[in-house]
Amino acid sequence: MTDAPNTLIEKQQAWYKAVAGVFARVQKKDVADIPLDIWQKLIKTTYDGIPINPLYNRADELEEAALPGVFPYRRGAAGVGQENQGWGVAESFDEKSTNQQVLDSLYNGTTNLVIQGSADIATLLNGVYLSLCPVRLFAGVRTVEQAKALFAVADSQQETPQLIELGATPLTSMVNGGATISLDDTIELAKQAAQRDNTRAILVDAVTFSNQGATDAEEIGLALAAGVEYLRALTDAGFTIEQALDQISFRFATTDEQFAQIAKFRAARQLWARVAEIVGAPEHGTCPQHALTAPVMFTQRDPWVNMLRSTVAAFAAGVGGATDVEVLPFDWAIPGGLPKTSRSFARRIARNTNLLLLEESHLSHVIDPGGGSYFIEAFTTQLADKAWEVFTSVEAEGGLQQAIAAGTVAKLLDDAHEAQRKDIARRIKKITAINEFPNLAEAPLPADLRVEPSRVRRWAAEFEALRNRSDAYMEVRGTRPAAVLIPLGPLAKHNIRTGFATNLLASGGIEALNPGQVTPGTEEFTTAAKSAPIAVICGTDQEYDATGKDAYEALRAAGVDTILLAGSPGHEFEPDGYLNMKIDAAATLAELLTKLGA
Repeated sequence: MTDAPNTLIEKQQAWYKAVAGVFARVQKKDVADIPLDIWQKLIKTTYDGIPINPLYNRADELEEAALPGVFPYRRGAAGVGQENQGWGVAESFDEKSTNQQVLDSLYNGTTNLVIQGSADIATLLNGVYLSLCPVRLFAGVRTVEQAKALFAVADSQQETPQLIELGATPLTSMVNGGATISLDDTIELAKQAAQRDNTRAILVDAVTFSNQGATDAEEIGLALAAGVEYLRALTDAGFTIEQALDQISFRFATTDEQFAQIAKFRAARQLWARVAEIVGAPEHGTCPQHALTAPVMFTQRDPWVNMLRSTVAAFAAGVGGATDVEVLPFDWAIPGGLPKTSRSFARRIARNTNLLLLEESHLSHVIDPGGGSYFIEAFTTQLADKAWEVFTSVEAEGGLQQAIAAGTVAKLLDDAHEAQRKDIARRIKKITAINEFPNLAEAPLPADLRVEPSRVRRWAAEFEALRNRSDAYMEVRGTRPAAVLIPLGPLAKHNIRTGFATNLLASGGIEALNPGQVTPGTEEFTTAAKSAPIAVICGTDQEYDATGKDAYEALRAAGVDTILLAGSPGHEFEPDGYLNMKIDAAATLAELLTKLGA
C-alpha cells in the first residue's frame, strides 16, 4: 500500500498525475505519453489577462492581509469586534413613486434610499428618519435643486443624518453623455456638503464604465482616475485633502461572475486607500462603496433568469465588502417592465434577494467571508495590479478628462466591449436563455418593448436583436422562420447534434423542424427536405462518411437552397456552411434569418 502524500510538493505531484490520467483517458493515450504540465490547459484567462488556475493551494498563499477595518481596508471598512450588520439593502424611487411605497419598503427590509430624477423629496421622505436611513440622490441635471430639497428635509429633523449623498457625477457622465451638472456646480455643492454632518456631494459612478464594456480592472482603474481628478478639483477650490476625500463615494457594477466581483470590490477598496495614503491622509481612505447589479447582464428574453444572475451578483458584492447593494428588478431591461407583471412584485423580489442572503444565509454575521481563500486573495492582488496599470496609464495622459478628450477612454471601452461581444457571438461566453438554452416558445415581447435601454451595451443585445427579427416575421406570417433537421442514423447517433443544432438555431429565433431519422431516397426524406429552404444534416462523423454524401445530393435534388452540416469539414461533400462550436453564431444566424426572409 502506497503512503499518502504528506508534503505540499508531493500533493501537487499527485494532483498533476491525476490530471494527466484524466487527459489520457479522454485522449485514449497511455498516461506515460501525457506530460505532467498538461494541467496548464485548464488555465482560463480573464479579459484583463489574469490567468485563473484550476486549483489553488498553500503554494499560492500570500502574505497575510491586514485585519478588517485596518488600512488598506482590503478586507473591509468595518473592524473586528464592531457590530456587523452586513451590507445595506438599497432601493431606488423616482417621480412615479409614492411616500407609501417608500415606507412599505423600509418596513419590509430596505435600509438605504436612492432618490432618482425629479421626485418630490419632501413628500417622498415624509415620515422617514434620516438618522436611521442613509439617503442618496441620483438626479442628473437636477442635482442642485434636489440637494436643496434634501437639505430642507434634513434640517427639519432634530437628529443628525446617518449619511446624505448628493450623487453628483460630472466626470463619469462624460463617458456616456448622461445629463448631469457641471464640475463647477459640483464643487459648489461640495462646499455646502462640507459644512454639514455626514454629507458627501460626489459619486464616482463606475457603473458608467461597466455599461460601456469595461473589464473589472478597467472599471476600477477609471474609477480611481475619476476620484483623483475630483481630489485635484476640490483641493484647487480650497479643500484640505481630508475634506476632499470625505466628499467622495463610489458605485460599482456587480455581475454574476462571482469570484471576479468579490475580488473587484476588495481590490477597489485597497487601491483607493493607497491613493489616500499617497496624498497623505490614509485614515480617510475608506468611503461608501455602493453596488448595483450590472445592467449589462440583464436580458429582455426569459427575464426570470435575471433573478439568478442578480442573486449571484448581490452575493459577490456583499461578500466583497460593498457598503450597500441595489438589486435591479428582474425585468429592468424591458421598458416599463414585463407585461402582466406587477411592479410591486418585481421590486419585492429584488429586495428579498438581498434579504435572503443577509437574513437566511447569515452572510451578515461574517466580516470578509472570502478572506484567506487562496484563490480570492491571489485574484484580488492580481486584479489590483491590473487596475493600477489602467489608472497610471490614464494619469500619464494628464488625468481622466484629458484621456476622455483624446479618445483613449472610448477606445479602451470599445476594445473591451468588442472582445466580450465576440466571445458571446461565438458562444464562448455563455448567457443562459440567450445564446444557450433559449426558450423559443416564450411569448414574444410587444413590438414597442423591443428597444434597447439607453447608454448600456447589454451582453444579450446582439442575440436578442435576432429574436426580434424572428418575432416580427411571426407577426406577419403566423409561424417562425424555420430550418429542417436531417437526422442520419438512429436516435443514439444523431441525438447529440440534433440537440446542438436545435439549441443553436433557437438562439437566433429559428425553429428547428425535426422529422426524426430519415433515409435518402425515401418519401419521408423528400417530404422533410421540402419543408424548409434550409436543411441541417445531423449525425456522427462515421454516418457522414457512410451516407452523408447521399443525403447532401438528395437535398440538392429536392431543391433545398442552403445545406448546412452539424459538425466540421473533412467529408466527401462540401455543404454551404457548418454549425459547430467554432463559428461566429450571431453572424451565421443573422445570415440565415436573411435567407429565410426575416
